[in-house]
Amino acid sequence: MLEIRHRSVIEGTTQDAYDAFYQERELLMRDSFYMWLIELLEPTPGRDLLDISCGHGRLVQLAMRKGLHAIGLDFSIAGMERGIKKTPKARWVNGDGEQMPFADASMDYITHIGSLEHYLTPARGAAEIARLLKPEGKACILLPNAFGLFGNIRYVRRTGEIFDDRQPLQRYATRATWEMLLTQGGLQIDQLIPWGEVNRPRTVRDFLWTLCRPQKGVRALLAAMTPINLTNHFIFICRRAPIQPTFVHYPMLPPVP
Repeated sequence: MLEIRHRSVIEGTTQDAYDAFYQERELLMRDSFYMWLIELLEPTPGRDLLDISCGHGRLVQLAMRKGLHAIGLDFSIAGMERGIKKTPKARWVNGDGEQMPFADASMDYITHIGSLEHYLTPARGAAEIARLLKPEGKACILLPNAFGLFGNIRYVRRTGEIFDDRQPLQRYATRATWEMLLTQGGLQIDQLIPWGEVNRPRTVRDFLWTLCRPQKGVRALLAAMTPINLTNHFIFICRRAPIQPTFVHYPMLPPVP
C-alpha cells in the first residue's frame, strides 16, 4: 500500500485539513457517474441509502430523485454546505466515517466513492460499512489502483512519481490488497467492476459533453481492453459477511492501531 501524507494532516487534524481543502477545490464528477453507481446497487425506492464521505453531496441529491431516503455523511461541514443548501430535504450528518452515529444493520444501501483510501485507518472505515449494512443490504465502494495502466503507471513513466491529487491523505493499493482490507472488515465481495474513468452518459447534458470529446470514446475502448488488475479504479459491490472474519496477517496492509 502506497501512502501520500501532506503537511496539513501532520500539523493539524484531518477534519481541519479537509475543511481547508474544500474551501479551495471542488470535488465533483459528472451526474452520469453518480447515477451509474446508484444503478449498480439495483435499489428499491423508499429504502435508505447512506453516502459516506459525501463531499458536496451530489450523489445524495440524485439518490433522492430516485425515490430513496438519502443520507449524506461527511466530517467536513465545508464540503456538505452546497448539498445542504440545494437539497435540505435530504438528511445530512456531520460525522466520522470511522465511527458513525447509526445503529447496527440500519442501512439498505451504502455508497463509499473514492474516500476510504483517504481515512486515517481505512480498515476501521471498512468495518463500519459492514456494521451498518442490513443482512440483505448492499454497498458500492470505489477504490484506486496503485498500478492503473492509464493512471499511475502512465504518470510514473512521465514524471517518475506517483500521482498526487493534493488531498491531505491518499493511499493506493492493488486489487488483492483492497479485497483483503474489505474482507477483513467483515464484507463479502459479490462483484468487482473495473472503471477506467469513462462511463455511458445518462443525461442529455452529459451526452453532449461526451460528444464534444471524441477522445473519451478512445479512452473507453482502451479501458475495455485493459486487464482488470491494471484498471485505474475498482468498484466493489459488497454485502455484510454472514460470519465474522478471522484475522489473517497480510503484509501489504498496515496493522490497525
